[in-house]
Amino acid sequence: MLQIQDLTFRIEGRPLFQQASAQIADGWKVGLIGRNGTGKSTLLRLIREEIASDRSDGSIRINKGAKLGYVAQEAAATDDLLIDVVLAADVERAELMAEAETTEDPMRIGEVHARLADIDAWSGEARASEILVGLGFTQADLTRAVREFSGGWRMRAALGGVLFSRPDLLLLDEPTNYLDLEGAAWLEVYLRKYPHTVVVVSHDRDLLNRSVTHILAVEQTKLVVSPGGYDTYLKKKAERAAQLEAQKSKQDAQRAHLQAFVDRFRAKASKARQAQSRVKMLEKMQDISVPLAERTTPFKFGDPPDELASPILDLERADMGYVQGKPVLRNVSLRLDMDDRIAIVGANGQGKTTLVKSIAQKLPLLVGGRRAAKALRIGYFSQDQLDELRAGENVLDHIKDLDPNANQSRLRAIAAQFGFGAEKVETKVDKLSGGEKVRLLMGLTTWSKPHILILDEPTSHLDIDSREALIYALNDYQGALLLITHDTYLAEATADRLWLVKDGKAAPYDGDIADYKALVLAADRQPEIRRAEIARADPPKPEPAKAKSGAKPSYKQKLRVETAEKAMEEARAALELLDRELADPDAFAHARDAEAKLKGRAQLQAKLDAAEAEWLEASEDLEG
Repeated sequence: MLQIQDLTFRIEGRPLFQQASAQIADGWKVGLIGRNGTGKSTLLRLIREEIASDRSDGSIRINKGAKLGYVAQEAAATDDLLIDVVLAADVERAELMAEAETTEDPMRIGEVHARLADIDAWSGEARASEILVGLGFTQADLTRAVREFSGGWRMRAALGGVLFSRPDLLLLDEPTNYLDLEGAAWLEVYLRKYPHTVVVVSHDRDLLNRSVTHILAVEQTKLVVSPGGYDTYLKKKAERAAQLEAQKSKQDAQRAHLQAFVDRFRAKASKARQAQSRVKMLEKMQDISVPLAERTTPFKFGDPPDELASPILDLERADMGYVQGKPVLRNVSLRLDMDDRIAIVGANGQGKTTLVKSIAQKLPLLVGGRRAAKALRIGYFSQDQLDELRAGENVLDHIKDLDPNANQSRLRAIAAQFGFGAEKVETKVDKLSGGEKVRLLMGLTTWSKPHILILDEPTSHLDIDSREALIYALNDYQGALLLITHDTYLAEATADRLWLVKDGKAAPYDGDIADYKALVLAADRQPEIRRAEIARADPPKPEPAKAKSGAKPSYKQKLRVETAEKAMEEARAALELLDRELADPDAFAHARDAEAKLKGRAQLQAKLDAAEAEWLEASEDLEG
């Protein structure tokens, strides 16, 4: 599907890619990873031919006739209905539907309707609705004008249009940045089942583990293809590094032995020939270089110096919102203790940000009581605050706000604690990367050593390694944590309780992130699951227990599940073995062999899909 051969590309003299090659077969779901600034988005632009080819060496080829799809920008703010904008994204379908209404040629009418049937055009509105609802829109939203939505929601609409058009090669650049946890969970499943090839740039570890079949990593200006998800890639990368270390140690020992012989016998006539022979051996030896481990700047959050008595914050029957008499959340009663680690979940627009702003006193309560410890300090971070950094001023100018009387040495010492070295402290904030802006704002937020740290989507501009560093810092932090994030991995690694914000309520949720995601995904199919989800947040009074009934699972039911599991494992193992072969560029040297392998892979994928469908059906039968 996609072949990258000997790609070399530089920006302002800095090499992003040098003789980089990779092969991506039809049907692969590929996670494109690498640190910020390594060229992931640039590679997508090169594939899309947005960057002039004369600025790069090498070649990028896509299968002839393949349709390419990507999210270029947010949907235009027009009066067109949301559903119509998404339907129009499939240009072929839209043109054929229009032609079917106007053409009078009987032969052409037959051709048009045959093609409409081939592309499943008649289910278009149902498919478009399913995609938009999965991305977080309501059924009522589908018939609203696009101009009524904010930029973030119009970006979701653009993503919905690309997904609906079902291109042969789908390119996505950080798609979960536009989504809440519910939308990200839906996208994971959608990409896993997508019938064509996907290349997705993402720092979402769960998506990279659950939705992709391969990882395409940018490493030291090269492209490395590895079968499996992100965790499998990390394991193989560590194995490669260990192998290189061992080979280098062996080579160093051999080199030292040869050099010692040369130094000892070079001057002796009887040994001159042997010494010269070893000099030639030394010259022919190719150096084995071990890539230097890339260092990640850690986050450091100061712990509150004073322990406060619990509860440190208590809300009682509070109404929250922006307009008196029109609350977003009603009758909220919650408490926070010093050791609380809470992730706040709920669809976008339900009031998660309203809740944390009210807790942080960025919004006054409309109704109700708020009791807090007298010395309570709250640190509040929101990605929206990135726009509040003062353009034209540098890092030191912002740090000076913390201590106006501090001298330059003191300010630079504080900057170093935030992760800014001497080369960065005088950089204007509008020249900083997104990740650097997050670091600066995070440092400013936590400098007062707050008792409660509130983070509203802190990871949108952080790469995977920086997210890991954030997890370490949050787990070391000794105060209370309130977290809103679409990053499931971050939430699971740092929070031990959930609050659910839904239908004008905010309450503790009885379950973990995995339970919540499962309920969100099932709710689209089963209305009773939605009722169960609400019941968890607001449980009814217990009713008298009823006697349990129901037959035990039969032997045949258990055997059916086990047989399907075995078939899945065998198909996955065969696929992984074949994918290793296909990841080698030499696999495409002979067209017939490559075609046979690709056909074999398609057959194995079909077997795996059939086995998974059988396993799901058998499991539901067993549970029933």
